Amino acid sequence: MNLGPKLKTAVFFIVLAAMVFVPACRPAPPEDLEERPAPNNIEGPPTELPAPEEVGKVSLEETLSIRKSTRSFQDKPLSLQQLGQLLWAAQGSGVDGITGATRTAPSAGATHPMEIYVVAGNVQDMQAGIYIYDISDHKLVPLLEGELREELAGAALGQDFIAAAPASIVLAAEFERTTGVYGQRGERYVHMESGNVSQNIALQAEALGLGSVVVGAFEDRNVSRLLQMEATPLLIIPVGHPDR
Repeated sequence: MNLGPKLKTAVFFIVLAAMVFVPACRPAPPEDLEERPAPNNIEGPPTELPAPEEVGKVSLEETLSIRKSTRSFQDKPLSLQQLGQLLWAAQGSGVDGITGATRTAPSAGATHPMEIYVVAGNVQDMQAGIYIYDISDHKLVPLLEGELREELAGAALGQDFIAAAPASIVLAAEFERTTGVYGQRGERYVHMESGNVSQNIALQAEALGLGSVVVGAFEDRNVSRLLQMEATPLLIIPVGHPDR
């Protein structure tokens, strides 16, 4: 289409205005965690988690029918039993399958790229801090100490309900475990697996009378630095007692 000189000039200035002014309308990004002091590393014994329950009181069909996203939480602690049950639902060991020992969520070729972190602030019998889930032994290994829920909320673009939840489960992935087998298509498989894991957590939360929400809006770099992880963060899932 042949545009006249005046129309071309008008289109140019419209595009320029969009490039300049539209970004200015977006919310300001959170304070970069690189400007904050790094949390303290800790070395301590792992937290033993109670054995998970494999027979519940609520049917799968009921949890599916009542599942919803919760963004308002009571100021009430989680128990270790509840937290351990949620982690088992995410990546707990199951029976032996065709490809080896299975987990509660399916994984392409049993490559298991997921790493499960917990940012705990109000969990009974557990120090506030950041932990990684030891899947094989059903334990939480301490990584960082201190109350860091506000920092996690800041890295998630200021979503304050993350700071209000007693704990958040952070799903991260080592993509190479899967792409090393399936090539570039393995990236798709990793994201599929994160969806499997997050749904397990959401349904288990409902079965326990808890609430959760799956959060994908955050600054990857800031979450990685806060948790001091090498894996790629994929999802943040705050969990707690819903403020109904």
